Amino acid sequence: MSKKVLIIGAGPAGLTAAYELLRDGSGDYEVTVFEESDAIGGISKTVCYKGNRMDMGGHRFFSKIPEVNAWWEQMMPIQGKRAYDDRQLNRRASVRKNGPDPEKTDRVMLRRHRISRILFMDKFYDYPISMKPQTFKNLGLTNTVLVGGSYLKSMAHKLPENNLENFYINRFGRKLYRMFFEYYTENLWGRHPREIDASWGKQRVKGLSISAVLKDMTRKVLKKKGGKVETSLIEEFSYPKLGPGQLWEITAEEIRKLGGTIIKNAQVTGIIKGENGLVTGLTVSKDGKDETFDGALIISSMPLKDLVLGMNDVPDEIRRIAAGLPYRDYMTVGVLVKKLALKNETDVPTLGNIIPDCWVYVQERKVKMGRFQVYNNWSPYLVSDPEHTVWVGLEYFVQEHDRFWEMDDESFSKMAVAEMRKIHLIESPDDVLDTHVERIKKAYPAYFDTYDEIGTLIKYLNGIPNLYCVGRNGQHRYNNIDHSMCTSFEAVKNIREGIETKDNIWNVNTEKEYHESN
Repeated sequence: MSKKVLIIGAGPAGLTAAYELLRDGSGDYEVTVFEESDAIGGISKTVCYKGNRMDMGGHRFFSKIPEVNAWWEQMMPIQGKRAYDDRQLNRRASVRKNGPDPEKTDRVMLRRHRISRILFMDKFYDYPISMKPQTFKNLGLTNTVLVGGSYLKSMAHKLPENNLENFYINRFGRKLYRMFFEYYTENLWGRHPREIDASWGKQRVKGLSISAVLKDMTRKVLKKKGGKVETSLIEEFSYPKLGPGQLWEITAEEIRKLGGTIIKNAQVTGIIKGENGLVTGLTVSKDGKDETFDGALIISSMPLKDLVLGMNDVPDEIRRIAAGLPYRDYMTVGVLVKKLALKNETDVPTLGNIIPDCWVYVQERKVKMGRFQVYNNWSPYLVSDPEHTVWVGLEYFVQEHDRFWEMDDESFSKMAVAEMRKIHLIESPDDVLDTHVERIKKAYPAYFDTYDEIGTLIKYLNGIPNLYCVGRNGQHRYNNIDHSMCTSFEAVKNIREGIETKDNIWNVNTEKEYHESN
């Protein structure tokens, strides 16, 4: 008899787990996925508005993990011909022999060049900071000398890495930290970096530092191949033709073909624990009614806070830790414009000669905008008319129910458009053709408040034998897509092989070296 598996969340982790349990066609598992929203993909969904598509946060598909790359390519093969904009501009692009033509089919992964920069004091800087002549020109002689001296001091006198501020200073020096990390980090998290656990930096930035930038630059100059390249130094990535949500919509289709069930608009409100210490099922709210589903195994990608607070018979100490886990929410405004005022002063040709960036980190103190995306550069197929319009996503890091979150869409859009003018992204509101606002709850699990006690919480959850926590929110860890998928690979492996320990699931993305490479 097949085992009933209940999976919470139809994002990357939940869908990966469902597919992996069903893919061999053995019928050993009866899988049901519950998704709170009406969309597939979680925060990796794609929103379509009047023919223009929005990527919630920007998702590069890049991994050093062969299993992940093979999985992606199975779902969406790499392009065999260049995309529309590359053809029109005669730009170089990687193609795979016998791969699909993106002009003829939608089920295809594009290969895109990574260009991300920092906008600071009305000037562009490479992200991460490079040692190019333009960088020193932008900084000016005085700042260049101060940055160099500050970095040398940080090399000689290391600070204890007991917070994120010290972590950054040790790698970049205090001067560069204050210019490019302090304000952005505080804007992102709503907390000063000295209040944030350094483990966030160790996970997301890892080996990236000025020394890593210098090594990468030297490697390029000498044209050496091979060697590890830090996460933020990758130069090319894969991207679904119609945005990241397309991959997960295709995955959902495959799950259904294999006999799995996906129920949308189904909010899990209760996790039922039995007297034997096992979870026995879920309470699910749909269409105003509550229903109980029995299950032999539960795989959860829902926020740890909600998981524990929805569970019966939880010790007070565990409930307190879960209740104190913090999150940062996210708002984005899609803005369709006739043109951009920012000039393309690079040597990268683009349609309409727009700036070539996928996204730009906004370090300007005069605005609250954290980043903006240029969707045209992710994929020309995200934009209904990429020849004559530019589709931009303005990103704001907020807290649910703060003043931004509570603004109506029209007011928020007006504020965002005004900020576009402040950073010279557009010349006039008359350039704006349309706007659309999206809100994403719990987009970023945060590393402060009760986070330093999360080990106690993990130990408690690992003591429930048939409960598996996977994914970014399921582990309260700022995972990329590939690492979220790997937590599900490990969970399914444990289920299939009867492995009792769950350390392998929680240890994904805790190693010092990141899994990405050039």
